[in-house]
Order: sequence, then structure tokens, then C-alpha cells
Amino acid sequence: MNKRIVLKLFLLTTALCMLILATIFIGQTLFFKQYYANQKVENVKTSIKSLKKEYLKNDGNLQAVQKLEQSFSRENNASITLLDGNGNLKNAHDFYMNLKVNYSEDKKFLNKTIRIPLYNLIDIEDISNSVLKNSLGVHAFISGVEKNGIIVPYDLSLSNGFFTWRNKQINKKLETLNKQMESLPPSKITGEYNSDVSVNIINGTVEKLQLPEKDASSNIIYTNHLFMERIRAFQADLVFNTKDNNQNNSLQVIDYEQNDINYKVLIEPVKEKSGEITYIFVMMSLQPVDEAVQMVKSYYMYIIIFVLILILLASFYYSKGIARPLLRINKTTKKMANLDFTEKIPITSKDEIGDLSHNINTLSSTLYSYINQLHQDIEKEKQLEKTRKEFIAGVSHELKTPLSIMKSCISILKDGIASQKKDYYFEAMANEVDKMDMLIVDMLELAKFESGTYKMKMDVFYIDQMIEHICNQLFLEITNRQLYVHKHLSRVKVMANQHRIEQVITNFLTNAIHYTPQNEDIIISTIEENERVKICIENKGVHIPKEQLDKIWDRFYRGDKSRQRSNGGTGLGLAITKNILELHNVQYGVSNTGDGVLFFFYLNKNV
Repeated sequence: MNKRIVLKLFLLTTALCMLILATIFIGQTLFFKQYYANQKVENVKTSIKSLKKEYLKNDGNLQAVQKLEQSFSRENNASITLLDGNGNLKNAHDFYMNLKVNYSEDKKFLNKTIRIPLYNLIDIEDISNSVLKNSLGVHAFISGVEKNGIIVPYDLSLSNGFFTWRNKQINKKLETLNKQMESLPPSKITGEYNSDVSVNIINGTVEKLQLPEKDASSNIIYTNHLFMERIRAFQADLVFNTKDNNQNNSLQVIDYEQNDINYKVLIEPVKEKSGEITYIFVMMSLQPVDEAVQMVKSYYMYIIIFVLILILLASFYYSKGIARPLLRINKTTKKMANLDFTEKIPITSKDEIGDLSHNINTLSSTLYSYINQLHQDIEKEKQLEKTRKEFIAGVSHELKTPLSIMKSCISILKDGIASQKKDYYFEAMANEVDKMDMLIVDMLELAKFESGTYKMKMDVFYIDQMIEHICNQLFLEITNRQLYVHKHLSRVKVMANQHRIEQVITNFLTNAIHYTPQNEDIIISTIEENERVKICIENKGVHIPKEQLDKIWDRFYRGDKSRQRSNGGTGLGLAITKNILELHNVQYGVSNTGDGVLFFFYLNKNV
């Protein structure tokens, strides 16, 4: 069993741990990346909602808004900016030109000065171009998309150069629109695109040119080309999309991939108090997630080897640890099956195994108790059987003599022999009947005590008063035998069966009277100890042989001539006394003194 259960537990534990390890590996390989990305997006969404609330609280405070953006970017490792309703940077006022319009195709902007944002047309690295720097007062040509009275430029060229800056995203949208216009009916085109969007060509003179300084904080946005590209794409969608983004109040999440790197673009519209729409534009890279997943895959081989070794060791010791108490339980229950209840299972835990061990120990104790009780009952039954047999044998033996005497007397009376002594023979038969009656009473009483079913009822009484009472009852017999009784008694209250203790003292004192020579002393004393009192009855003049001191408590025992049946008694007095004292569970005994015999017993005080 030892090897089988340990092996089973070892294999089961190892298989379970391997399954868990495989589940973790598969989960991290297949689902960790997606879970991490989703969790990061959810965290950024929460941060955007919080930023939106703070932004509305600050109500256009530029410095406070810039701090909010910086804090957001730092905490979420993401790029962030605010866009107006046309997709232009809301808080960037350092990269534009003011154009005095000399020509406008629809005459709407003629002779007006308009501001043209340059960050959606020109990369910040291109501002070092001498043509752009020297463009003040130069004639500029712009092609743009007009929406809601605002020009969104997509082409820019200057008269002092031959280079054209272009917003590729809007150009791409226009090319798509032109192709669809060639292939689709007008009604379809109108349904797909806003009817208030039109292309306008204007030219004019550059009156003002504002370029970002070298260390300006806005350069962080301008130099992030991918971020700017996504802003331009959003602006193109915003201008040409048939859906009115200004009324779209839900957060948008857009997936984007560049150079095998995944990005997430999150756009949250914010409705200003003025009714205008501002967009919180956030872009974050998922490259750290990809790198982490790739690193985990590379590192997992080492982890698997280490964890496998750990699993094998842990499974082995775990199996041994689980099997050890089971093996102890098995060993103990085997002994219990062979009726050996000496061994107990040590309880080392408070779990189900500990409860099982405790229950087995309780069962063992209970079985041991019941089996012991059964043995005691069997022994008691044997003792009862022995008592019955001894009773029958004793009665048969003791009744034999008086019955023989009575039979002889009856024969004499029947034959008429010695008719003048008729009264004598009747009196002799009457005496033998009394003796048989006394014998039967004592035998029945002794059998009752030895049966083990008799229960002592305890009383409280003064032992000195009882001894005085018994001495008064036996006064005539003491006087007739010319004996002297000396009493040294203390007034002590004891707890015992009053009737039976009186029977014990009467037995001891009667024996002392019968076996004490004339003109000798009988000494009765009580000696107090801590919680008990010793009652002593000593008679002078005779000794009991040492080898007979233990035998005098046996029934019908007569060790010398002084204890012959002719002296009276049944030979059962001391046997009855012994049983009474043992039922009281007290100490008793007999010993030879210098010139006599001492009988003693103890009783418990009533404290």
C-alpha cells in the first residue's frame, strides 16, 4: 500500500501541476497579448473620462489644460492633444501663416486675411528651408476644402520656389471622391458625402509667418510624425465623412498598424459650454506588449525546466505528506482489527485527515472501553457462577452436620430411647435449626455482596455514637466473659452505609469477644487523619499465625481450634465484612500486635 498510494498521489499531483503549467503557457501565448491590450485600453479610457471632466472644469485655462495633457501622457505612456471641430490643433498657435486673399474662386474670402495652419502641410524639419523662412510678403497659392466657412488647406506653394507642400490624407480623400463621382450617380454621391463641403482655390500675400521656436513644448507633437499623420487622417475623415462627427458623443477606438507595430487611437468628443465640439485625441503604441510577449516566449523554456523540477519535488513531498497520515491510520486500524487498541494516531492537522484520525482514536477508545466492559461482565458472570457453586457446596457442607444431629435426635425419639431426655433432644434440634437459619441468612447476604449488583447507599453519622451503641448491645456478653473494654474515641462524622458499618464493627467486636481469654483487654480506638478516620479493634491474648492472616477473610475458613464451629457463628462473618468494606472502597486489614490481634478499617470523613 505504501508504494501504491504514494505513486498514485505523485502521478496525480504531477499531472495536475503540468496541466496548470500548460494552461498558463497557452493562456499567455494566445490570450495574454489581447488581454493586456484590452486592459491598457480600458485604463486609458478611464483616464480620458477623468481628463474630460477636469478639462471642462478648467474652462479654457491653457496652462491647466497643458498640465493635464502632460500628466496624462506621462501616466499612460501615450501621445495626446486636443483638436477643434475641424480637426486642427486646438492649443497650437505657433505654426501658421496669415494670408491676405487677393483671389478666391467663390469670392467668399476675397480681400480678407485668413489664418492657414501649416502643421498639417509641412513637417517641422522642413521649416529650415530658406524658401519658407523668406516667404513673408511672398505670393502664396492654396488649394483647400471649405467646410462650415473654414478653409482646410491640402496644397500650398509659394511664388519664390517651385516646391509644393501637400496634405496627403485630404488629397487621398479627394481622389477617392473624384473616382466615385465618375462611377456613381449624383444622388449616391450626395448621400455619401456632405453637401456643404466644397473645394476652393485661393491666393494671396503672406502677411505674417509664425514658426515654432527650437525648444517649444509643441515640438513634441510636431516631431511625432506618426501621431501627426493620424491627426491628418482623422481631419480628412472629419471633413468628408457623411456622418456629423460633431454630434457623435461616443468614444472611438481605432486600430492602426505601422512597421509591424500595433497602435490604438482613441478619440473622445467633448461638448464645450459654447456648444462647440473639441476632440481629445490619444494615440498609444502596443509595442511594449509585443516585446513583453516575445520575451516571455523566449524565457519560457527556462521557466518550464525550472518549474518541472519544482513540480517533481513538490509532488513527491506532497504525496509523502498526504500519504503519511493515511499509512499511520492504516497501521492503527490493522491493530484495531486484531483487538489491539494500545496505539493512537497522532493528530498533526485540523483538516479532514485530522478529523478522521480523531474519530478513529475515539472509536478505538470506545471499542476498548466496551471490550473491557464485556470482559468485566464475563468475569462477573464467571464470578457469579463460581459464587453459586461455592454457595451450594458451602451450604451442603455446613448443613450436613446439623442435619445429621437432627436425624440422630429424631431416631432416638422415634425408638423411645432415653424418653426422660425428650426435652433435651427437642432443644438440641431447635438449636440446630437456629444455626441453619443463621447460616442461610449469612450465605444469602454474602452471595448478594459478591454478585457485583449490590449498591451501597451512603449515610452521614457519628462513628463514636455507633461504637458506643454496639458496646451497650454486647455489654452482657462482655461481662459474662469477664473482659475489659477500653475506648479511645473521637467525635467524628463519617459518610458510609450506617447499617453495614454497624454490621462490620459488630463482627469485629464479636470475634474479639470470642477469641479473647478471660480477664483480658479489648481496645477500641478511632484515629483521625486528613480526610479519613481509622477505626481499630484490638484484642489481647491470642495471635493468628502469619500464614493465615490473608485466609481468615475466606468463607468457612477455620485455621485453628479456637475457630471451631462449636464456638458459634457460621464462618462467614469476616467474608461478609470484607465485601462490605470493599463495596465502600476503603482500606482494611488485620495484623498481629505484641500481645494480640488488631483489626482495622478506614472511613471517609464528611467534610
